Order: sequence, then structure tokens, then C-alpha cells
Amino acid sequence: MFIGHFAMPRGTAFGSHWHTFHQLAWAAKGLLRVTSEHGTWLLPPSLALWIPARVAHTTQAEGDAVMRSPYVNPAACPEITWTEPTVVAVDPLLRALIDHLVREDLAPEARSRAEAVLLDVLRPVPVTSVSVTEPHDPRAVRVARALAADPADGRPLASWGVEVGASARTLARLFVAETGLAFGQWRERLRMRSAMPYLAEGLPIESVARRVGYASASSFVAAFHRVVGLTPRQYFPVRD
Repeated sequence: MFIGHFAMPRGTAFGSHWHTFHQLAWAAKGLLRVTSEHGTWLLPPSLALWIPARVAHTTQAEGDAVMRSPYVNPAACPEITWTEPTVVAVDPLLRALIDHLVREDLAPEARSRAEAVLLDVLRPVPVTSVSVTEPHDPRAVRVARALAADPADGRPLASWGVEVGASARTLARLFVAETGLAFGQWRERLRMRSAMPYLAEGLPIESVARRVGYASASSFVAAFHRVVGLTPRQYFPVRD
């Protein structure tokens, strides 16, 4: 096992690539976006993504970030059989182990013990990918991009149809056919993805809710949990 340590200023990105080793992608600071054919994940310091060897992926910093990633020889962990990217919780013990293994002065025996404990404490959490597929039809694309720029826009499909030259029924059909989601589900997922950088910055939930189109914090929290699988405070714990 070795630990990759990368300072990633805002916008830094590693294009599609894969490793012969397993990778645990973790942001010691900031927010990482990791994308593969299996989905997209936004990762604050409380979560990391186990990326199996040979799974192609891209990694990008959302804001200024520091990535500190263990790379693990598959032969060293035959008991870990995840074949798709898997989100794991980064509790204080796992964080401390990664920080400990960054040291270059560890004796081989001490390093081996720490590596074994690190692999033993990996705990999956039920986090859903926040990937949002863009439609292909130019009319639906106009709607999708306008909402990406202003996720709080709550106009119904009939209003969008007047703007882009399509009926509400046509737009509804296009979103299902080209994204796999009904329009309401698609917009809800887009709003959750848009909310995450604000939450990572520590903005109050009430403020984030308004920015992405929710009238109350409670309705936003319910939607976040429904889409992502955790509450905002579980995903972005408040640190002392």
C-alpha cells in the first residue's frame, strides 16, 4: 500500500484513467467529484470511494481540495470483493490511519500493522450516486441546462414547453426516454447535486434549501435523504 497525496486547487481534474491497484479516493480537505460508468459521487472528508482496480474514472476538485488516497495491491486484500465503486465512511480512526500512513519514517512492521487495520475498518454506507444524465433532444437540453444554472427555478413542464417549443407531454416523454427518470425525479436529483458544494462550504441548511428550490429546510432534508440515502448532516458532519 502507498498513499498518494495531491493538492487540488479549484477545477483541478484528472481525466479518465484506471489503476492496477485498488484506490480509496478521499478528500482530506474540500470536496471531490469522482465519476465512472457506474455513477458520480461527491465526496466530503466524511466519505471516501473505494474504486476497484481497472475501473476507469475521472476525479475533479469542487473548490480547493486535498486528496489523500491509499492505493492497495489487490493481492493484499482478497477479502474485499467489491466489483463496483463503493462509498465508505471516514470516521476518526480511518482518517488517523491514512494520515499515519503518509509518514515516510514508519518501520515496515508498523506500516504493515496500520495497513491491516485500515483494510479491516472499511465500512460501506448506503450512499446513492448523484449522477444526472443530460438529455439529447435540443429542447430538453435547453431545459436541463437552464435548471443546472438555476436549480431553484420551479416552473412546470408546461411553462418550459412554451419557452422551448414543445408540449409538456413531449418534454416529459423525452426526459424519461433520454435520462431514465421522470422530470420531477430528474430535477430533484439535480437539486441535490447542486446543493452539495453549498453544504460542503458549511452554509446553513435553510439557506441551501432556498438556493436549490425548497421552501423549507425540512422539505429539503427529506428530499436529500430520499435521493442520496443520508441526511445532509450525516453526509456533511459538523466538525469541531
